[in-house]
Amino acid sequence: MTNPVDPASHLQKADISLDLTGLKCPLPVLKARRQVGMMAAGTVLEIKADDPAAPLDFDHFCETSGHRLIASETIAGVFHITIEVGD
Repeated sequence: MTNPVDPASHLQKADISLDLTGLKCPLPVLKARRQVGMMAAGTVLEIKADDPAAPLDFDHFCETSGHRLIASETIAGVFHITIEVGD
């Protein structure tokens, strides 16, 4: 399933990238939450995950935590999720 949130997402350069492939729910979101907590508002985090629940988990995480989901795409079975850190 490909779900581009922002057509210009490929133009957004990530400040930090996390490869969370191989981890199962809830670990990808927990590790990303820890990383986001160390980042300044407006910075961008790119996450790679292969857990089938990751797209929905990160969508919910952004909605409930005040971050912006810039993109959520699937490439070769790996989810590429890009988040802009909120205030």
